[in-house]
Amino acid sequence: MFSFIVNCLLWIFAIYGCTDLIKIMWNRRIYKRIESNGIYVIIAAKNQEQQIEMFLRSVVFRLLYGKEEYLKNIIVTDLNSIDNTKVILEKLSEDYNEIKIVQWDELKKKLDDLD
Repeated sequence: MFSFIVNCLLWIFAIYGCTDLIKIMWNRRIYKRIESNGIYVIIAAKNQEQQIEMFLRSVVFRLLYGKEEYLKNIIVTDLNSIDNTKVILEKLSEDYNEIKIVQWDELKKKLDDLD
C-alpha cells in the first residue's frame, strides 16, 4: 500500500512538471516577439522645473553606474510647460546621450501605432 501511494505521488509530480514545462515553452513561443534589447523609460513632464533635473540625474546615474543594465534610454516629453522645464530638459539632453526629448504629439502618435 505504501509503495502504491509513493508511486501515485511520483506520477502526480511528474505530470505537474510536464505541464509546467509545456506552459513555459508555450509562453516563450508567444512572447518571443515582444523581447527587445532593453527598457525605454518614458517621462511626461509639465511645470516641473524644481524637480525634473534632480530626478533625471538620479535616473541617469542608475542607468550608467547602477545595476540597471536593462534600461537603455530615457524618453522625455514636455507637456507645454510655462516654466523653464523645457530649457532644463534640453540642457540635460545635451549633457547625457541617454536622454531623448520628443514632442508630445509625436510620442502619442508612435504609442498609438503600437496597437
